[in-house]
Amino acid sequence: MEAVWWRRPSTLPLVLLGMALVIIVAGGTIRINDAGESCPDWPQCFGTWGFDISVAEQAEYWEEHPDEIDSRGADHRYTIFEIFTEWIHRAMVGVIALPVLFNALLMRAKRSTYGTRGYHLAVFAGVMLILQAIAGAVTVFYDNADWSVALHLSMACIFSAAFIFQHMEMRSKEGSKHPLYTLPKAFITASKKRVEAMVGAVFTLLILGAWVSSTAGGQYNQGCSVGFPTGWPTCNGSVFPSFDGPGVLVQMVHRFGALVVGLVLVTGSARIRSDARELGATPTFGRITDITAGFWMLNVMIGGSYIIAAKMDSFPEWVSLLHLVVGVTGLLVATTALFSLRISAANHDSNSEEE
Repeated sequence: MEAVWWRRPSTLPLVLLGMALVIIVAGGTIRINDAGESCPDWPQCFGTWGFDISVAEQAEYWEEHPDEIDSRGADHRYTIFEIFTEWIHRAMVGVIALPVLFNALLMRAKRSTYGTRGYHLAVFAGVMLILQAIAGAVTVFYDNADWSVALHLSMACIFSAAFIFQHMEMRSKEGSKHPLYTLPKAFITASKKRVEAMVGAVFTLLILGAWVSSTAGGQYNQGCSVGFPTGWPTCNGSVFPSFDGPGVLVQMVHRFGALVVGLVLVTGSARIRSDARELGATPTFGRITDITAGFWMLNVMIGGSYIIAAKMDSFPEWVSLLHLVVGVTGLLVATTALFSLRISAANHDSNSEEE
């Protein structure tokens, strides 16, 4: 009899996935509170290991370290809450390090059960965590430069996706009969490049979003105007606006990128559903790609509402955080389809060798 889900070793990657997503949300919270530079040094914060840094202590630190004054200037002071958001984000990375290490050691001990790929995925996640910490330090050293923010988010997504792959790989080795692990060979061949294109498109769009959010184009009072329809769906009242204004270029690259990604997702998902019917694959696979397209459509509406409602005096910045969360979730759903294809292909190869 199979163990209940919470007793299976394959549950650990899901726990780590949840922790990784919390860290991503914490990072988004830092951005919407404009607190990305509230700890000017790394790994410490204003030369301490705490977050309760008074205004006087901040001024003293700037006097002693003028080379670390950020883009706001030496006269700017951060609130305790702003400093705390950056501090807790860093602390979370330290907290997740221990279970990530345990995950790698567990998979090494159980290689005979879960195979080498499960172990390699656990090790890969550990390496990605180290690289994530380094990327976090880079964002601090370069005062949240747009490219460093995009790098930080992209690595966080790869880190999270590794746990999904590991969980699915482990469930397959545990003998799960789910049809996502036994897709027909013909369907795998027909869908592989299409699914890879969908994952790549969503990933690229997410990175473009990080680029927009960390430049002038990401501020709702810069780049394209706000309100409907001059701010969205048009930009400054035009579908093809002049790129003379600050931030207009990055806004339009992101918007046209979203349009292209939408075409890839909608047409790709429709073809995958058709292939699944013809080639005998589980309808669940098509539902996964449909959900990915659904998240894209939802995020388009969320992004538009952010710009349309920006004229409000008390505009809820959490909408921007929701935009990030939905985008990351859509990417992770898409990767589930890709991992399903790879695990099914590996299972076919394994069965062929046994025969």
